[in-house]
Amino acid sequence: MTRVLSERPFRIRWLGKVRYRDALILQQRIHGQVPAAPQDHLLLLEHHAVYTLGLRATLEHLLAPAVEIGAEVVHADRGGDITYHGPGQLVGYPLLHLPGKRGGGMADTAAYVRSVEEVIMAVCRDLGLDDVGRLARYPGVWVEPNGPRPRKVAAIGVKLTRSRTMHGFALNVTPDLGHFDRMVPCGITEFGVTSLAAEGIDASMAEVVDRVADRAAEQWATGPVDRADVARRRDDLSPFSRGEGPGEVPAVVDDRLGRKPQWMRVPLNTGPGYRRVRSLMRQQRLTTVCEEAGCPNISDCWNDGTATFMINGERCTRACGFCLVDTRRPGTVDPDEPRRVANAVTEMGLTHAVITAVARDDMADHGAGAFAATIRAIRAADPSVGIEVLIPDCRGDVEALSAIFDARPDVLNHNMETVARLQMRVRPSAAYARSLSVLARAGMAGLTTKSSIMVGLGETDDEVDGCLADLAAVGCDIVTIGQYLQPTTNHLPVDRWVEPSVFDRWRGVGAGLGIGHVESSPLTRSSYHARQAAESAIRPSGPVPVLLAAIR
Repeated sequence: MTRVLSERPFRIRWLGKVRYRDALILQQRIHGQVPAAPQDHLLLLEHHAVYTLGLRATLEHLLAPAVEIGAEVVHADRGGDITYHGPGQLVGYPLLHLPGKRGGGMADTAAYVRSVEEVIMAVCRDLGLDDVGRLARYPGVWVEPNGPRPRKVAAIGVKLTRSRTMHGFALNVTPDLGHFDRMVPCGITEFGVTSLAAEGIDASMAEVVDRVADRAAEQWATGPVDRADVARRRDDLSPFSRGEGPGEVPAVVDDRLGRKPQWMRVPLNTGPGYRRVRSLMRQQRLTTVCEEAGCPNISDCWNDGTATFMINGERCTRACGFCLVDTRRPGTVDPDEPRRVANAVTEMGLTHAVITAVARDDMADHGAGAFAATIRAIRAADPSVGIEVLIPDCRGDVEALSAIFDARPDVLNHNMETVARLQMRVRPSAAYARSLSVLARAGMAGLTTKSSIMVGLGETDDEVDGCLADLAAVGCDIVTIGQYLQPTTNHLPVDRWVEPSVFDRWRGVGAGLGIGHVESSPLTRSSYHARQAAESAIRPSGPVPVLLAAIR
């Protein structure tokens, strides 16, 4: 086989079902980065139904309206004509650094396409489909290419820029082949399309993913291989996520873990600063995530005169297994809330304000308008205040996210919360790839980006390393890592108490990956030391100058 060599870590990610536009922005962000520690990637996923048009494609080859099957139509910056992606089809996006041609020059596109074909052909043969190969003039993998009725089982469309690859392949495992009848696949009129299932190969998507991952690593990786998969089923949700509401306060001594370690014990110090902030919040009828989420640092931050404001009400439309925020039906949003937040910011004399919100999946704009209005209100009250927003994923709605980005917060924070494998268990209404795509979009909009990881939920140290690598790959500037604490007995249990030395190690791992600032300690929370983190990692080339200083 023709091998494409790389000395970089090879990150293989099974991401589950991902919308095409989210996967595209992830590719574009990873492809465009020049990280301190270069990495190669293989993103494996299924798409929701979509017809994509390559650079040479026209709508003439779409024979029936895509909307009839609930599919999108998207123009892509890859080669080739029109292609269908949908459930039952394994899509792979290799994001590789290719070697140049012998004697120098750009990478050989034809050689790279052949290497992709070789990976898929090897997988087909592993699964028992032996008569596969190439067909002259048409890239891809074909069944019975030399027979009377060649048919395509895998399409290939790639893009190379400065010896970096994008896009990739689509292997038909068990898709609805009727959706291919609605177009002229790849503009080829004389040959048809098939799938592994149609050829009598009984293989699950999980088995095909494993085969592709193994063969791709053989073909493209010479350095360490790191694989992470999102879970395929939500079969381990907390009672809180299942709608049973909060439980009791957890016992002081856990039957498995024993007493909470000394480094996790935080005395509540309700000093003058704490009482002043609480009084101000009550006067302005404002909600803080400090109280709603039961943050252990509340007295530390409030006595320091800082707080994280929570807008869009105090009830969330999601029920994540780690979060104490109320999940009853939310009320209407108060249009005067942005002004009241701005008043509180000026009365507290803040130079760095943190604004977060409950998820509002019930609203057409997912609550994005309130974020933008609050940013504008604070800017009008005091243009020197640095503004950090901690946003939900807005269901990946590009218009909603753009409304927040266009308001130009100084830091755009969106939390991953946990590693890929535990996403569905920890936050069943979210998605790992979608969260990465939010951060990727924000970075491409020129914003300083931030995210947070909780540990002690059942992850391994290596999985946290992998999550840090993924955040570095999308250019995340600030990452916080802290110990998970169980709010009530109906929330996810604490799996382990992570030693402080391990948090120190992750700080070094993040720095080695090129992340500008990693705040990592047992008591760290997403907004802990937010001002200091922003000062150390704010983008010097950002579109809005930022003035950050101590509280006046």
